[in-house]
Amino acid sequence: MAKTFKVVVLPGDGVGPEVTAEAVKVLKAITEVRARAGGACIEFSEQKFGGCAIDATGTPFPDATRAACESADAILLGAVGGPQWPRAVDANDASKGMGPRPEQGLLDLRKTLDLFANIRPMSFPAGTLTSCSPLKEELVRDAEFVVVRELVGGIYFGKRGEEDANGCAYDTMEYSVPEVERIARLAGALASQAQPKQTIHSIDKAN
Repeated sequence: MAKTFKVVVLPGDGVGPEVTAEAVKVLKAITEVRARAGGACIEFSEQKFGGCAIDATGTPFPDATRAACESADAILLGAVGGPQWPRAVDANDASKGMGPRPEQGLLDLRKTLDLFANIRPMSFPAGTLTSCSPLKEELVRDAEFVVVRELVGGIYFGKRGEEDANGCAYDTMEYSVPEVERIARLAGALASQAQPKQTIHSIDKAN
């Protein structure tokens, strides 16, 4: 009997619904072909996430979405955010501040499922595409690398505080030794699997 995998679809905002709808079509077409040969099946369920979830429930990562993600085999995420968020808590009283940001849902999703690694492969599947790059063609020709980015530590999750009575504010970037070790091990595993083996570079990103 073919195994069934549960995939939660989080269309989100902006182009997200359009992109995920097309991705689901592709996945369904592939699984239909494989199912005839005894391959796995995919069961899709759609949940609210991001700005549309704020509008519907008041939070970018509702409990129903959280529960569905925790029980899923995979998550297909579109996009979150837009110029309409965050909204003022009270349009008539600016002192009440702003409501939740859709992007907070991303951070909560990462922490909830401990999604600590963002793996971004970069390559040009065809040489003819190098002319479409925003970078100079001679710089990107034959370029191929993988970016492995840590996602549950650092500046997004550090302690922070706004200006207090003494005029002090802080925004900290924290990493634990285990967080650094596991992302480094993942980069090492990917580099050692490549043929030929690849060099690992440690890069700091600052906005």
